[in-house]
Order: sequence, then C-alpha cells, then structure tokens
Amino acid sequence: MREVKFDSVNTAAYSPRPNTPAADWTNQCSEEDKQSRLRRINDLNAEHASERRARMMGRTVEVLVEERNVKVPTQVMGRTTHGYIVYCDGDIDELRGKLVNVKIDKCLTYYLSGKIVEAV
Repeated sequence: MREVKFDSVNTAAYSPRPNTPAADWTNQCSEEDKQSRLRRINDLNAEHASERRARMMGRTVEVLVEERNVKVPTQVMGRTTHGYIVYCDGDIDELRGKLVNVKIDKCLTYYLSGKIVEAV
C-alpha cells in the first residue's frame, strides 16, 4: 500500500469462510488483532487518499454530473475521469448527464468540491 498509494480500497475484517480449509484452522486471529489490522489499513488508505486528492487543489477538472448532493440540495455531485467525487453548486435538472469544468477549491479525504467555470 505504501508503494502504490491507492485512491481508495474496499476493506473488511477477516472472517473464516465456510467450506474452506482456513475455516477449520484452530489458530484463528483474535477479534482484537483483526480490528487492529483493519484500522491500520484504513488509516493508511485515508492518508494516501488525502495526499492524492490534495494534488487536485486549484486545478480545473472535467466532471460528469450524476445527481443532486443529498446533504446540500443546491449542489450537484459528479465524477472526474479518474472517478473522484466532486461537489459543486448547480441545478441538477439542468446539469444531469452533462460535462462541466469545475475549478477545485476544497480537497477532503474522499471527495473534492469547487465551482463550475464553464460547461463543456
């Protein structure tokens, strides 16, 4: 993970799967170890995700508008060509399915936000 620095990862604590050889092993990890390992992986990924998104600050990126931001109804949500989630002010009825250029002015761990500078 330190070498690749993934944008995001899907993680879960280990659990034995029925009908697999590992399910019958007697030396299973403790729940504490499982949670500790998962926490370390997730913490490292959050650090990497923040670093990668921080590189987008001040850039203008092309965004495909997908839906309304459910938390802020005056905003729309879309994705860049790299799959980064981007929020910006806009009318979903006007922008859904359209490409817009957004100047990024805020970078958080798992999303970006900015202002539309022009429609594509």
